[in-house]
Amino acid sequence: MLRTAGLLGAAGLLLLVLALSIAVGAKQLSLSEVLQGLTDPASPSYSVVHEMRLPRTVLGLLAGAALGLAGGVMQALTRNPLADPGLLGINGGAAAAVVTAISFFGVSGYTGYIGFAFAGAAAVSVAVYAVGGGRGATPARLALAGTALNAALISYVSAVQLLDTASLDRMRFWTVGSLARAQDDINIKALPFVLAGVLLALALARPLNALALGDEAARALGSRPELTRGVAILAVTLLCGAATAACGPIVFVGLMVPHMVRSLTGPDLRWMLTYCVLLAPVLMLGADVLGRVLGRPGELQVGIVTVVLGGPFFLYFVRRRRVAQA
Repeated sequence: MLRTAGLLGAAGLLLLVLALSIAVGAKQLSLSEVLQGLTDPASPSYSVVHEMRLPRTVLGLLAGAALGLAGGVMQALTRNPLADPGLLGINGGAAAAVVTAISFFGVSGYTGYIGFAFAGAAAVSVAVYAVGGGRGATPARLALAGTALNAALISYVSAVQLLDTASLDRMRFWTVGSLARAQDDINIKALPFVLAGVLLALALARPLNALALGDEAARALGSRPELTRGVAILAVTLLCGAATAACGPIVFVGLMVPHMVRSLTGPDLRWMLTYCVLLAPVLMLGADVLGRVLGRPGELQVGIVTVVLGGPFFLYFVRRRRVAQA
C-alpha cells in the first residue's frame, strides 16, 4: 500500500513539474497568459506555449524517463551502483557517433542522428562490458573501463568541434545537453524508440531480479541470463540512443534517480523501474526549469544543471561507500 501511495505521489509530482515547465520560462508570462496560450490560437502567447514550451516539456518527459530507466537497468545488470549512461560512456558513444555524422557526412536532423546514435551507444555498451571483463566483470572494472572510454570519446568530440568550425554552431548546444531545440517532429520520431525501450526495460524487471541472485540461481528460477543480458543491452541502447540523439549527452540523471528511488522501494526492480519512469522526468524537467529561471534573460542548459546537481551527489555516494567498506 505504501508503494502504491508512493506511485500516486510520484505521478502527482510529475504533473506539477509538467505544469511548471509550461508556465515558467526565460520569458515571463502570467498564469492567465499561459492559459490563453494553451487554448486561444489568437493569443500573443500561443506561439510561445505551443511552439516552444510544450515540445520542450514533452522532450524532457521522454528523455528523462529514458535516461532514468536506462540507469536503473544498467545498475541492475552490472551490479554496479555507480552505473550511469553518462559515466559508463554510453551517452558519450552516441554523442561521438552523432558528431561524426554531422562533421564528416553532413547529416542533419533527428532522423539522420538516430541511426548513428544507436550504433555508437551499442558499440560502447559492448566495449565497456568486454573491457570490464565480460561475465566476470566487477563494478570497479566496469566503472574504470567506462570512465576511460568516456574520456577518450569526450576528447574526440572536442577535437572534431575544434577542427570543424563550420559545424561548431550546430554541435555547440547539442553536445552540452539541451532541450531548447525541441520540436514536435523530433518528439514524434523519438517516441517509438523510447516507448520500445521502456516496455523492454519494464519486462526485464523479473529476470533482472533473478539475475541479481547469480546465474545459477537465475537458471534454477527459469530465467535465461544470456538472453536477459542481451535484451537489457538492447533496451539501454534504444533508451540512450533516442534520448542522446534528441537532446545531446546528459549525465547523472541515470545515476541519481535509481538511488533515490531504491531508498523508497527497496531492491525489487518491478517497483524501482516503475518509479524511475515517473521520477526521472521530474529531475530532468526540474533542472530545465531551474536553468531557465537562473539564467534569465537567457538560460542555463539542462546538461549543465544536472552536472552541478549530480557532481556533489556522486562524490557523496562514493565517499559513503568507502566509509561503509572501511
